[in-house]
Amino acid sequence: MANKPTTQPTAGSAWQAKQVYAMAIICLVVGLAIGYLFRGSQSPAVPPQPAANAQSNAQPSAPAGSMGGHMPSLEEMKQMADKKAAPLLEKLKGDPNNSDLLIQVGNIYKSTHQFKEAAVYYDKALQVDPKNVAIRTEMASCLYYNGDVDGAINQLQQALHYDPKDANSLFNLGMIKWQGKQDSKGAVAAWQQLLKSNPQLSAERKATVQKLMADVQMQGKS
Repeated sequence: MANKPTTQPTAGSAWQAKQVYAMAIICLVVGLAIGYLFRGSQSPAVPPQPAANAQSNAQPSAPAGSMGGHMPSLEEMKQMADKKAAPLLEKLKGDPNNSDLLIQVGNIYKSTHQFKEAAVYYDKALQVDPKNVAIRTEMASCLYYNGDVDGAINQLQQALHYDPKDANSLFNLGMIKWQGKQDSKGAVAAWQQLLKSNPQLSAERKATVQKLMADVQMQGKS
């Protein structure tokens, strides 16, 4: 399981590129990894990596369309995202409240680790469709990666207002409370609610959550 990061994001903090890269590939932190665990129809933007590798290799997987063997910088990734998003943004000029287009743009920026920009478009989509729980969890992930822990928690709480049983939101809430707030009790409570309200989860997914709970509780005793 992912080890607790030595550097925690704070609201409004500006992360260095290395920190963003490291957080983006840690296996079981939030959002992007959660999609891999609980959202079977969608692939995560960043393939989960073993936690042991996350500390020794603080580089993201190169996104599709990147330059050969060259690992793009955050600025180069933003340029790629801007280019890919351009035709969608042109469509949005004539249809600014099209939530599907807004989400597509947000996904492009999220997949290239431009979390601040992604959150902007997810927020616009949520203004059109506030009950879209899946996009709230995506926005929460982006806010967390961008250093806004409280904002991320707020989005997850809103998501749970609309769907109290949502597995992604409950899992993410536990992870952010643990990693971002050092609130082990809050994390375990969220995961207990996840298991209680989602009896249909596969044995593998239940085991993942139970193992995290055990790790957090043991860490609290050490």
